[in-house]
Amino acid sequence: MATSARDIVYTRYEGRRGIAWLTESYRMFSRHRLGWVGMLVGYYVALIVVDVVPLIGVFIAPIIKPVLSVGFLAAAWTQERGGKPALRMLLQGFGANITALLPLGVVFVAGVSIALGATALIDGGRLLEMLYGAAPAADVDPTAAARHVQDTLASTRVQLAMLFGALCALPTILALWWAPALVVFQDAPMLTALGASLRAALANWRAAARYAIAVFMLGAVVPALVTTGLALIVPPPLNATLAAVLVLPYLAFFVATLHISDYVSYRDVFHAGETLAPIAGRE
Repeated sequence: MATSARDIVYTRYEGRRGIAWLTESYRMFSRHRLGWVGMLVGYYVALIVVDVVPLIGVFIAPIIKPVLSVGFLAAAWTQERGGKPALRMLLQGFGANITALLPLGVVFVAGVSIALGATALIDGGRLLEMLYGAAPAADVDPTAAARHVQDTLASTRVQLAMLFGALCALPTILALWWAPALVVFQDAPMLTALGASLRAALANWRAAARYAIAVFMLGAVVPALVTTGLALIVPPPLNATLAAVLVLPYLAFFVATLHISDYVSYRDVFHAGETLAPIAGRE
């Protein structure tokens, strides 16, 4: 078992590798679409069920995300060796090193909270007030409330604060990118996994940057273009219905592919060139 992040070997790649991670992930998804979408639905249903638990649900839901994400890692590992993704695999994380996985959720919550809090240094707290301020009173004009949100987001200082917050959150995101996989597949302790993930991600910053740009384009720009285009050529309310019919399945496929890419990129970076062993009982 690795005792420090420096004990874990990784491979450094060129920038184009980031696109290859997404391409290979989609190939895996396209072979078993139904199984992957079923897992994705089960994942979000589980988070919603936990989230609605009175008082504690809202705190527990983000903490168990790394545990549930192990199910996607297990499913990708299984498919790569001739098996198929299945809903029951979502529970795999609860039988793994859960004492290291749960703290990863705490790290995520703490890191994102610090990054959000840091935005107040730039915009004086306007973004935080919009996100966590008191809910509008029942007699407040919804149009006025929506205009207030638009004005806040249009502010240059708020936009700079959002960018600053994203930069502050980046170390947390990179440290958590491959940490669950390192915990499960390499039995790494929590701090070792976080450090190794961060080191490998920074070493592969070109590939990570292209990966992030592709994720932004496919996950945000494409749906926005489709929705805007439909709004321009199709009259309401049909345009909203059509947008939902087209965009929601697309986003489900995209998010499932993203979950698979966590495994594909992890295996490529930390196990480059290794020969696959088939699942016991399979040829």
